[in-house]
Amino acid sequence: MKNKRNVFYSLLIIMVGVTYFPLLAQQKSSVQNVIETKNVTTSYGPNSIVRTIKQDRHGNIWLASGEGIIRYDGKVFTNMTSKENSVRFFSVLEDRKGNFWFASIGSGVYYYDGKSFRNFTTKDGLANDRVTNIYEDNSGYIWFGTEGGASLYDGKSFQNFKMNEVPPVNEADSVYTGPEPVHTEADSVHISFYQHPLPKNNWMHNDVNAISEDKTGKFWFGTRGYATVYDGKTFTTIINNNGKPFTNVRSIIKDKKGNIWLGGADGLWRYNGKTFTNFTQKFVGYIYEDKKGNIWTSSESVKNQNWVLSRYDEKSLLDNKSIVTEIKVNDNMLCGILAANDGSIWFGGLKGVYRYDANLPEGQHKTITDFKK
Repeated sequence: MKNKRNVFYSLLIIMVGVTYFPLLAQQKSSVQNVIETKNVTTSYGPNSIVRTIKQDRHGNIWLASGEGIIRYDGKVFTNMTSKENSVRFFSVLEDRKGNFWFASIGSGVYYYDGKSFRNFTTKDGLANDRVTNIYEDNSGYIWFGTEGGASLYDGKSFQNFKMNEVPPVNEADSVYTGPEPVHTEADSVHISFYQHPLPKNNWMHNDVNAISEDKTGKFWFGTRGYATVYDGKTFTTIINNNGKPFTNVRSIIKDKKGNIWLGGADGLWRYNGKTFTNFTQKFVGYIYEDKKGNIWTSSESVKNQNWVLSRYDEKSLLDNKSIVTEIKVNDNMLCGILAANDGSIWFGGLKGVYRYDANLPEGQHKTITDFKK
């Protein structure tokens, strides 16, 4: 009898162990949510879309591409996320502590400390798993522009914001009967769509493309709907000189002088704290300021709908009579821009990443390097 009892207790202990320890391992895994890295190195860059380009404090160039997060050290391209080959990355940021953040379409955001990745999703409090923009504010907090609003991460938890709580621009908003735009990650929605006022509860008002903090501490949000500014309490729709809201704003930056630049379906605009100035009405996808104060954009050409890399001369911006240089590229759409430490201009497109030798002396032929295989 005693032996039978011992056998029974032994079987019970084994069954508890089989049940408990896998459960414990699963709990630990869900808490840590860590993904080990597996890097693949090549001599050529990505062959698909490159959305964002950044240079880190060590001089490495990081690309958020359709093939993963790729780092270029000046010699070789290393895919840092090849293990996550099904994830579509959209944006990259190095924070002030030297850690990296990667935004993805459908898989949330990834945090990289130089050794391993941690994935944050809606299960952790993120507003939406479709994330296109990352921004670090003056306090060191990290903002994420998602399809379901903006998420603020303070290092411990997320706080989420929605922009559609702002009152409609006018009563005509309630009678909009136009078509819904195609639900896609493409940079543009056909311009004719915005000829109709958008209803207050349209999902596009919470689809955040760009975030920037101005010199007064207010936050500017570019969305697929109307752009807004947030003073810490309320969101206010931004109205341009024509009395209309800014629609489908794709990029917002604050320049060295404190001006705010907006680019999107309404073209390129600058706000000096008092008034707006328009520089082009062509679609603008991305805005970048180089060390000399020149403004670079990826946009449609002023002559046609072909995409070009445009340079607005800093000195000419003072009198609002800008001198614009357009650089033609053999690509159907251009995306993110970077002025590297050596003076060259990197930019992404549908077909990969390119480098423009902008630092060559006047008179010398400037070339565009294509890094595709």
